[in-house]
Amino acid sequence: MKAKLPRLTLWQGVVLAILAVGLYSTIIRYAQGLGAATNLSDAFPWGLWIGFDMLVGVGLAAGGFVIAATVHVFHLHKYEAIARPTILTAFLGYLLVIVALLFDLGLPWRIWHPMIFWNPHSVMFEVGWCVMLYTTVLALEFSPLVLERFGLKTPLRWIRSIYVPLVIAGVLLSTMHQSSLGTLYVIAADKLHGLWYSPLLPVFFFISAVAGGLCMTIFESFLSYRAFGHRLKPELLQNLARVTVVVLAVYSVWRFEDLALRGNLGLAFQVTPESVLFWGEMGLGALLPMVLLAIPAVRRSEQGLVFGAMLAIMGFIVHRLNVAITGMSASSGVKYFPTWMEFAVTMSIVGAGFVLFSLAVKYLPVFPHEHGDTAEPVTPAVARLRPRAVSPVFGKAVLASLWILLFGGVAAVGYAMTSATPDPTTTVEPAPAAMPRPAVAMPQLPGEYTFPASADSPGPVTFRHASHVDPSAAACGTCHEALFRINEPGTPIVGVIDYDRVHTGDLCGSCHDGTRAFAVADDCTMCHTSQ
Repeated sequence: MKAKLPRLTLWQGVVLAILAVGLYSTIIRYAQGLGAATNLSDAFPWGLWIGFDMLVGVGLAAGGFVIAATVHVFHLHKYEAIARPTILTAFLGYLLVIVALLFDLGLPWRIWHPMIFWNPHSVMFEVGWCVMLYTTVLALEFSPLVLERFGLKTPLRWIRSIYVPLVIAGVLLSTMHQSSLGTLYVIAADKLHGLWYSPLLPVFFFISAVAGGLCMTIFESFLSYRAFGHRLKPELLQNLARVTVVVLAVYSVWRFEDLALRGNLGLAFQVTPESVLFWGEMGLGALLPMVLLAIPAVRRSEQGLVFGAMLAIMGFIVHRLNVAITGMSASSGVKYFPTWMEFAVTMSIVGAGFVLFSLAVKYLPVFPHEHGDTAEPVTPAVARLRPRAVSPVFGKAVLASLWILLFGGVAAVGYAMTSATPDPTTTVEPAPAAMPRPAVAMPQLPGEYTFPASADSPGPVTFRHASHVDPSAAACGTCHEALFRINEPGTPIVGVIDYDRVHTGDLCGSCHDGTRAFAVADDCTMCHTSQ
C-alpha cells in the first residue's frame, strides 16, 4: 500500500508561505545588512522590529507571570488549568523576542556583551539581564511538561521542590523589565509626542502588559479549541475577563489623569494623525473592551468574550506601536514605513510561534485533560446566552467588526506614517505645561587630553572638549556611546587608536569626514602640533 502524505490545509499552506518569505528576508538582512532589508536610518533607528516584535511580544507574554503568581504564590488553585498554556505562551514569546532582537541588532553576534561588559547605569542593560534571567526561569517552569512527557521522575521532583521560588523570581524579573521598557522612552523626553510621553510610562507599560497577557490567554484558548479541540473551562476565562475590566479601568483613568495634569489632554482633541491613533488605542482598545467585558451577558457568550479580548489585544498592540513609531515620528524629521521584508520577518516570527505552540500542544501535556486533571469536554462550547438571545447574525457581526477594525487600524497607521511631512526645524514639546520638569545641571567638561604620539607622528594631538561640545547640549553620547570610553580618556571602546582607523572613517574620522567637520586628510597641522 502506498503511504499517503498528510493533507495540507489552507492555513498550513499560508503559514508555510509566510515562513518561506521570512526566510528569504532573513537571508537578505544578514547578507546585505539592515539598510537593504529595512527603512531604518540613523534618524529613525527603532522601527517595526522593536515596536512590535519586542515591545508587543514581551507584553503579550505577561500572562505567564500573572497566572503563575496567582496559582503558586496566592494559592488560587482553581486557575491551575490555565497555568500551563500561559507559561508555554510566555516561554515561546520570550524565545521569539530574542530571535527578533537578533534581526534588529546591527552586530547580532555581540548580543552576549552585556554579560561581560557591565553598564549598570543603562536601562537597556537592566532590560537585557532581566529578559535573559526570566527566559531561564520560564524554561525551568516549562520543564515539568517535558519531564512528565518522558517520565523523568527524579529531575521532575527537583524542579517541583524549587517551583515556588522560581515563580517568585519570575514575577520580580518580569515586573522589572515590563516597566523598564517604558523607562527606555522616559529618557526620550524631547522626542516622544506629548500624548504618550509621561514619567509614568513604566507604570503604564506594566499595567497594560497585565491586561494584554490576560486577554492573550483568553484568545489562545479560543484558537486552541478551533485548531486542536482543547479548551479551558469557560468560568475561568470569564473570571479573567472580569479582572481585565478592573485592570483596563485603572489604566484608562491614570492615562487620562496624567494627560490632564501635564496639560496635554487637549492634544487628543486636535485633528492629527497622532490623535486618530490615540483614540484608536484608548477608545477601541481600552474603553470599549472594558465596557463590553463588564457586561455579564457578553462574558457568557463565546463570541462576546473573544471579541472583547481581541479588542484589548489590538489596543495593546497599537499602544506599543504608537510609543515606538507614531510618537517618535514628528521629532525625527524623517518618514518611516516598514519595508515588505520587515513585515515578512515579523509575520514569520508570529507564524513560527503558532507552529511551535501547536507542536507543544500535540506532544506535551499542556492542557488539563492531558495530564489527569479535570478536563473540559471537547464538544460543549463556552457557556452561552440563552438560545433565543444568541443568533448566527451576532457571530457574523462580530467577525465583520473584527475585520473592519483590523483594516481600519492598518489604514490609520499608514495614514499617520505617510500623511504629514515632518519639519526637521520643529520639535515636539512633550514636557508638561502644568508641571514643568526641573532644570538639570549640565556636567562639567573634562580638561584637555593629549594622545600619545608615535615615532612617525608629526606631533601630538590634543583633544579639547570645549571646542567639540556645546556645554548647553551636553552631547556626550556623540563620542562615548560607541567610540571612546567615558571613564578612560583616549581609549576606544573596541581595539586601539591608530592611523588606519582614523583615516578610514572610524573614531575621530567618523565626524572629521569633510562634511560634519574638516577632513582628517586636509591638513595634518589642524590636529597635530609640533613637539
